[in-house]
Amino acid sequence: MLTRKQHELIRYIQAKLEETGVSPSFEEMKEALDLKSKSGVHRLISALEERGFIRRLPNRARALEVLKQPEDVTSKAPRAANSNAPAAAVIRPPEARPAPANDVIEIPLHGRIAAGVPIEALETSAMLPVPAALLGSGEHYALEVSGDSMIEAGILDGDYALIRRTDSARDGEIVVALVRGEEATLKYLRRENGRVRLDPANAAYEPQIYDPREVVVQGKLAGLLRRYH
Repeated sequence: MLTRKQHELIRYIQAKLEETGVSPSFEEMKEALDLKSKSGVHRLISALEERGFIRRLPNRARALEVLKQPEDVTSKAPRAANSNAPAAAVIRPPEARPAPANDVIEIPLHGRIAAGVPIEALETSAMLPVPAALLGSGEHYALEVSGDSMIEAGILDGDYALIRRTDSARDGEIVVALVRGEEATLKYLRRENGRVRLDPANAAYEPQIYDPREVVVQGKLAGLLRRYH
C-alpha cells in the first residue's frame, strides 16, 4: 500500500508524461509535492521503484517510466502551476518521448573517510549534488575519500564515495565499515575463519583483521564522483 506522498508523486509523474512526453525534474516534483528538499523526492522514487510502480530508464538520468498505477485510480495528482494536465492518463511508450535532460539530486555529505588507516567519519549538515544516473534505488550518502589505500580499485584521495546505506554486504564488496564503534574506513569486505578482514587495494597496505563484533557495515560503494581542478 502506498503512502499519500507516494500516491501523489506517481500521479504527478503520469500527468507530466502525458502532457509533455518528458518525466518531471526533481525540482518540479519537489515543488508539486511541497517537499523541503530533492532528497525527499529521491526517497519517494526509490520506494516506488522497489514496489514495482516505476522504473528509471538506463543511461537517461531524468527518464522515469510508470509501470503500473495504484488501485485507486480516482486520486488526483498534484499539478504544477498553470498546468491543465489530467490527473490520470495513458502513458506514451518510451520510444515516443523526447530524450530527457540530465538531473541532479542532493545527498548528505558526511565528512571524510579514510582509504588508509581508519579515520572518524564526521557527520555534517552539508549536501552534495550528484547526477541521478549514478544512484540506484535505496538511500544514499557521500563521503570524501582521504588516503591512497584503494587506488588499485580506482578510488583516489579527494574522490567522493557514493554510498548506498545498508547493514549487510557480500564478500568482495567495497563497504564503509565502522570499526569498534569509533572509526570508519572504506575497504573490501572478506570473512574467513570466523574473522572479518578489511582488505585495501594497494600493495603497500596490510589487511586489517577484526573480531566480527568489532565491525559494523554502514553501507556499500555505489559510485564515485571526481572533481578535476
